[in-house]
Amino acid sequence: MSGFPWWSWIILAGALALAEMALPSSYLMWIALGAAVTAIADAWLGLLLEGQLGVFAIATSISCIIGYFVYGSMQPQPHAEQPLNEPQRAMLGARGTVCEAFLNGRGKVRLGDTVWLATGPDLAEGAPVVVSAVHGTRLVVEGLRQKPASDAERPAPTP
Repeated sequence: MSGFPWWSWIILAGALALAEMALPSSYLMWIALGAAVTAIADAWLGLLLEGQLGVFAIATSISCIIGYFVYGSMQPQPHAEQPLNEPQRAMLGARGTVCEAFLNGRGKVRLGDTVWLATGPDLAEGAPVVVSAVHGTRLVVEGLRQKPASDAERPAPTP
């Protein structure tokens, strides 16, 4: 038996790659890479079925091992201060600026590229704030004191 034609391995690689998109399991693409390597080896060397299956097994094993380490290096490391299922706790201590002045304890703040509804003391637009709590989609903020830019701005001490 001469084995499968090289293009059948290409079809298998494409089908596995499409399945990876539909069912993201993170390992089908590494098996697809093994099938693609088998297609290249078969087209180049004209392998028998046993050789094709051997190349597929070895190429898939190597690509899955590489994939394991690639995904392992991409995973965020768990932090003790960010418990599972409480992503809002990651916002505690975040610094931002008031983008809509606080009146009666309510206003809007900008953190990064997002504007949030917030509660806190009455603050003017542009005032720096820090997040002290999160209640649903509303942040609780406190004003930060701005440091003077230089010593020249500080009033001279009185004797």
